[in-house]
Amino acid sequence: MKRWQKTLLYLAVAYLVLLLGPIAGLDIPRIVGEIASSPLSLLQQLEVGIVNGAIIAIIALGYTLVYGIIELINFAHGDLYMLGAFTALTALSAFGVTDGTSLGASIIPILATLLIATIVCAGLNVLTERFAYRPLRNAPRLAPLISAIGVSFIFQNTGLFWGGLRAFIPSMGNNSAAPKNFPDLLPSIDILKALGIQSNFSFTTKDLIVLVVAAALMVGLHLFVQYTRPGKAMRAVAQNRDAAKIMGINVDQIIALTFLIGGALAGAAGLLIGLYNNTIVFTMGFTAGLRAFTAAVLGGIGNIIGAMLGGVLIGVLSSLSDQYLSSRWTNAWVFAVLVVILVFRPGGLLGENVQEKV
Repeated sequence: MKRWQKTLLYLAVAYLVLLLGPIAGLDIPRIVGEIASSPLSLLQQLEVGIVNGAIIAIIALGYTLVYGIIELINFAHGDLYMLGAFTALTALSAFGVTDGTSLGASIIPILATLLIATIVCAGLNVLTERFAYRPLRNAPRLAPLISAIGVSFIFQNTGLFWGGLRAFIPSMGNNSAAPKNFPDLLPSIDILKALGIQSNFSFTTKDLIVLVVAAALMVGLHLFVQYTRPGKAMRAVAQNRDAAKIMGINVDQIIALTFLIGGALAGAAGLLIGLYNNTIVFTMGFTAGLRAFTAAVLGGIGNIIGAMLGGVLIGVLSSLSDQYLSSRWTNAWVFAVLVVILVFRPGGLLGENVQEKV
């Protein structure tokens, strides 16, 4: 694109923002006044955004891992995360854990549920790769994309059916499509007040636990990919699949491993969101998957660090939009920021701006 064309594009984007901004809540004097009158509210929204963004980042890692290996946008990943949440609720119900269960009595069930959710989602993802994606690996790119959308619908309707199994899982409630109550097991102790600091800013133990677990998962994945033998094999397959095969790497096995890790992360994220928000629904995978995919693109699709950064940014943008703009326009603002960033940097924030060879 020529320089004058880019300039016109930037001006068009700026014009649209100024034209539609006030309708969508972009009233800069009002926003500045609200921040000046209550700066702690800004800090609170940043904290909420970082926590939610950490969960989005875990889901985004599944997108970026799969795309980095086989250049497939796995649209079923968001609904796999939803099944992870349903698996977690089912497991906790089987262990007899309810809202009244103490944290001490629920630690072992939570850890067991984490293991079960990751195994179930990892297994589903591997089976999906084996029977839905692998036969189409050498087909035109549209074919596996359509297949991924089909798997997404299958997973979503599985969640709808699962939510109606009240006879076997009482915690699912009376209506299959209604949101399900997730046991509130994590303590919500205000850390600042516990330390004797009186402030309107709230940072609870629940926020801290989610952040620590999310950070541990993301750092663990980064270390695995960078320093282990299977991780190096994954990077080799991502760089050049044919060359990796010549060097003796089992490409099918590495791709299956990638789906296994992505599925395990989706299961862990499903448990985390249930423990944090205490409600799940069979449609939650669509919105979360859309934002996670946006985060992966924003950070640089195929880039693990970029997916982490993109997830946090999406979480913060959503939180700030809900507070200072308009919650009805939050998704629009998130995608508007994505479009603007991709105009200036098509490869994402941490992606490489390389041109595809013809």
